[in-house]
Amino acid sequence: MSKNIPTPVAKIIPKTLVQHGQERIDNYYWLNDRENPEVIDYLNQENAYYEAMTAETKEFQKELYEEMKARIKEDDESVPYLYNGYYYITRFETGKGYPIYSRKKGSLDAKEEILFNCNELAEGESYFKLGGLSVSTDNRFVSFGLDTIGRRIYTVQIKDLETGEILGDKIENATGSSVWANDNKTLFYTKQDEVTLRSDKVFKHKLGTNSDDDILVFFEKDDTFDVSVGKEKSKKYIVIGSGSTLTSEYRIVNADTPDAEFKVFQPRFRGLEYGISHFGDSFYILTNKDKATNFKLMKTPETATAKENWKDIIPHRADVLLEDIEIFRDFLVVDERANGLNHIRIMPWSGEGEYYLPFGSETYSASTTTNVDFDTDILRYSYQSLATPGSVIDFNMKTKEKEVKKEQHVLGGKFDKNNYVEERVWATAKDGVKIPISLVHRKELKKDGDNPLLQYAYGSYGVTMDTYFSSTRLSLLDRGFIFAIAHIRGGEDLGRQWYEDGKLLKKKNTFTDFIDCSTFLIAEKYTSAKHLYAEGGSAGGLLMGAIINMAPELYNGIIAQVPFVDVITTMLDDTIPLTTGEYDEWGNPQEKESYDYMVSYSPYDNIKAQKYPNMYVSTGLHDSQVQYWEPAKWVAKLRNQKIDANVLYLNTNMDAGHGGASGRFEALKELAQEFSFLLDLENIKK
Repeated sequence: MSKNIPTPVAKIIPKTLVQHGQERIDNYYWLNDRENPEVIDYLNQENAYYEAMTAETKEFQKELYEEMKARIKEDDESVPYLYNGYYYITRFETGKGYPIYSRKKGSLDAKEEILFNCNELAEGESYFKLGGLSVSTDNRFVSFGLDTIGRRIYTVQIKDLETGEILGDKIENATGSSVWANDNKTLFYTKQDEVTLRSDKVFKHKLGTNSDDDILVFFEKDDTFDVSVGKEKSKKYIVIGSGSTLTSEYRIVNADTPDAEFKVFQPRFRGLEYGISHFGDSFYILTNKDKATNFKLMKTPETATAKENWKDIIPHRADVLLEDIEIFRDFLVVDERANGLNHIRIMPWSGEGEYYLPFGSETYSASTTTNVDFDTDILRYSYQSLATPGSVIDFNMKTKEKEVKKEQHVLGGKFDKNNYVEERVWATAKDGVKIPISLVHRKELKKDGDNPLLQYAYGSYGVTMDTYFSSTRLSLLDRGFIFAIAHIRGGEDLGRQWYEDGKLLKKKNTFTDFIDCSTFLIAEKYTSAKHLYAEGGSAGGLLMGAIINMAPELYNGIIAQVPFVDVITTMLDDTIPLTTGEYDEWGNPQEKESYDYMVSYSPYDNIKAQKYPNMYVSTGLHDSQVQYWEPAKWVAKLRNQKIDANVLYLNTNMDAGHGGASGRFEALKELAQEFSFLLDLENIKK
């Protein structure tokens, strides 16, 4: 690898930022102006530097891309599901990057009706995303959202499925999601604030009218709340949801009378979280009411929805997190989590013979999937593990018979799950808490400290990092890598308290947990600091930024995707999408205690003159969730401060947003770049 290529240098323009009487000097604040040609020039310089420095790996990247692509069944399709008389299918064709959405009336043998061929719609677009499909009750119309930039700003349109034409109704600057009332002409949808992209309004549109005349049904004034609109599975109610990190509120209206007033289900008060599901003449409520940290299930009559009428159905348990429920005519199905593992509980409404689905290993994940049909005994769920490809299973809750409807195919004839070992091990954190780590590697691997190991985590927002199968990951495993998921605090892996202990003024637990997992993996001879790599994206990129400031000597390389690293500046700027809704996660830096704590770990603010690992940083110019300038400023400052000769790359996709490239194979190219970065550091060239 040639080292005489000049390193990009971002110019220094000091800007003094003052908060609570404390000064921070930001030398790279100027990079936040997307319209400044010098900013674009700097990003292009970084891209050119990355391309030149990795020129020798380009052929290997192509090989990795083709290898990963060859494992994917190109002419793939989803398991059809029956909804309102039609079977709905999503399928892919060989060589095509986007899905085709179709349906068949009454039977899978019926003629296929194409709703959308996204390959045709995406022609000529550098980014394409179609989402939010909603079919009217009479099956004639489908509303959908279209985003061709990647900033999550959609245009909602309507297609007449009888004539095949796209109607003139056009709703700009929307979130993309919408739902039909039962009259087949009223469409409810959400719009967002044009600056912050916070979903804050629900409108009502009448088929065939100009969207300028749409009626504002609800406006969420509190800028820490987001708004959604949907329909109950029973089809009886349209529901407006309003939620912040800690608080929920719902409004309901009968879907047969969409012009009636919405009624508040239970007024918000800070700290009360609840979700509602309608069945018969009642609502079932998943809630943390009465200090039910891990949530409980309650019930109330549909005519009396205030919390004083709620009655316990499944009480709170300190060791079991209640994650979700699914309602059927004869059964209640409950998704639970205990000791970090998923459990699916089947409860007949008759009250007799409840049971759990049996799962064997300790590194699996299972969850209910598409269950839109109410009058059925069939529960559809998915199952996978680190070494077991995902499967979709239809389970008869009466007879207990199961039918595997689909198993992920790993093409190429080389994959055999018996060649891999899965483990769950527990590291001890510095405060004595046990942190689970899920691992997978080749069976013949020896624990001698010489194995390359990629340690992954997220650790924020209560997001549980379930174990999952990945056919692309085989490209690392088959070259001797171990893959590890660290189930650190800040996620909800071991229950709600696990999340509470990794946010706000306990956020540093997330970082020290990750470091303690790394130390454990080295001590147990899975790997060594020479061969240990860490990966995280978005809030997991914040984790990467924190650990390299705190313990850079533990890692040979870091992959940080769209990293949230300039915590203070972002959290003080309430014009940036997501900021105000984040105060309950990170704290509000307008308050001195939160400010001081956040400054003490913010990756950008804590860069110092020390040695840093090799680093690959990726971002998207149009990202609305983590602005491109955060990784750009971070890399510029690292270049200025670090005292090592390790590589540091910033790779900016000048077309895409937070999710990266939009075609299913384009994303593999980004993965090939990451994998070649790791393998090159290990001197593995093929």
